Amino acid sequence: MNENYRHRQLLALLNKQKALSTQTIIEQLKVSPATVRRDINKLNELGLLKKVRNGVEHLHYTIVHNPELVDTTHNDEKQRIALAAADICKAGQSVFITCGTTMMMLGQQLCGRDIQILTNYMSLANYLIKHKHSDLCIMGGQYNAEKDITLSFNSSDYSHYYAANIMFTSGRGLTEEGLFKTDMIIANSEKQMAAKADRYVVLLDSSKLDNKAGMLFTRINDIDTLITGQEADPEIIQKLRDKGLKIILA
Repeated sequence: MNENYRHRQLLALLNKQKALSTQTIIEQLKVSPATVRRDINKLNELGLLKKVRNGVEHLHYTIVHNPELVDTTHNDEKQRIALAAADICKAGQSVFITCGTTMMMLGQQLCGRDIQILTNYMSLANYLIKHKHSDLCIMGGQYNAEKDITLSFNSSDYSHYYAANIMFTSGRGLTEEGLFKTDMIIANSEKQMAAKADRYVVLLDSSKLDNKAGMLFTRINDIDTLITGQEADPEIIQKLRDKGLKIILA
């Protein structure tokens, strides 16, 4: 059982039971005490669970009550998606991270790693500063309190100064046509970022697949990878793969 799979299994168990003893994890995952200790320490550092004496507690105690995260629907699935997204990031890379619940979770997982994070999402930036992430670039512009992002109305601000290996984004829906978004202000700022990223990766929980909402923002051919939950409808997944889209099921 590889590390990524173990982490997903542990988080799934924790989502059901809210608290687990170390011994229960050993028995359920059929792994050694040393392996469980390593897994608990890593997931605790990533902010995906709370390490307590002789066990762990559900993320409810650490993230769901975090005022920076408002939308906690499909919380467990989003945690797994964020973990899978973090797995594709390599040391020394730069990544654009946009705004939203899953993006916050991704940023929390990357915090402390040798990854340059570029963002205009102020809640994420504040979190990374608080937790002393060493390589953070806050993208400039006027602060929009309602959206909790900085906005630049000059596209050259992005094209001249920023670039990244990967852009991570989300949306309201994804079909065989592409990614849909409903917030035009946020969409406009993200369009400028997308032009300066080598890879375009969409993070969406399975409830948003095969859903049209708002404006078609990115056509399917321009999306490199979709990361979604294993709960996704297999027929929808196959239709998207038939369009040439690479999909990671978390």
